[in-house]
Amino acid sequence: MVNYVLAATARHQATAILAELETHTPGAAQLLARSAFTELQTWPELTVDLVPEARTGSRCSVAGAYDFGPPARISVADAASRARRDFTALHELGHHLQKNSFDLMAAFESQSDGGLLLEDAACDAFAAEILLPTPLVDHHLDAAGPTAPDIVGLWRASGASRMAVCVRAVQHLPAPGHILLLDTGGQVAFAASHGLPPLRRGSFQGDIPTIAQARAGQGRVGGRTQVRYRDGILGRELHAQTAPMNGYLVAVLVTDSAPWRTFTPPTKDTGPQAVEYICEHCDEEYRSFDPACSVCRAPNCPECGRCSCPARVTEHLCQGCFIRHPPAMFADGVDRCLDCS
Repeated sequence: MVNYVLAATARHQATAILAELETHTPGAAQLLARSAFTELQTWPELTVDLVPEARTGSRCSVAGAYDFGPPARISVADAASRARRDFTALHELGHHLQKNSFDLMAAFESQSDGGLLLEDAACDAFAAEILLPTPLVDHHLDAAGPTAPDIVGLWRASGASRMAVCVRAVQHLPAPGHILLLDTGGQVAFAASHGLPPLRRGSFQGDIPTIAQARAGQGRVGGRTQVRYRDGILGRELHAQTAPMNGYLVAVLVTDSAPWRTFTPPTKDTGPQAVEYICEHCDEEYRSFDPACSVCRAPNCPECGRCSCPARVTEHLCQGCFIRHPPAMFADGVDRCLDCS
């Protein structure tokens, strides 16, 4: 299974989403840049609501949700600032545009996880492209890569959300790494990743080296650290720099070429390696960090969505359509389902 997305790949998909948007609604990008949430509420094919953050779930990198419908619905957390609401609304619009375009969905065919990570990362990149014009970004982020103070400076100059700024910054990383936005409790409010397994929104990182030091002091720290994944698993060692961001902490983490240092050789890869599996049902070979089934000890296959447990209902393979059906779909002694007979 693909456990990471390159920032350039997500940005390429975001460019395609922008082209789809222009075809769908010419001139919409300019209107969305002014007030995305308000503008989307005028779109007749969408229902756009403010909801409690608890109702948005954790599937997206943002506090929002998209329901394919019909009717299609975008939900945005009501506790957010206007800038954050706009970013979230645009992120969910990215899901809407991708899920309704065969051309955009074609990019997912080459992804062994079915495009789940790419779709979400592309939604972030799409929202950031609209909210933060390239000339402004290039003026504040050095060609050698973003430092934590650079990111804060871009945020103050732009008026865009912290999340949008983090996405734009991760596109400028000189090496695999993360841009993290952490709340006062040390939890990930937002994470943008490039070339490394992404971190989940809400995961606790407040006690890892550098982050813990920053939280205990004035917020400006540099050093090395390892981020924490599911079940306490630590990733590879990373060069890290932090800066306060008006109630939040922004952290830049890279494997090498840290922009704030003259020379930073690659850190040793001491992080976890994904386990290899072969699906018992469709023979798909895949890698995964996902939680394993408590019974068969295998995570769900990205191809068929099943773990290695046997099906509760015995299925037969139809020799006509080559789809597995329950026994009720076959007449006695016939190897073709009722639809093919």
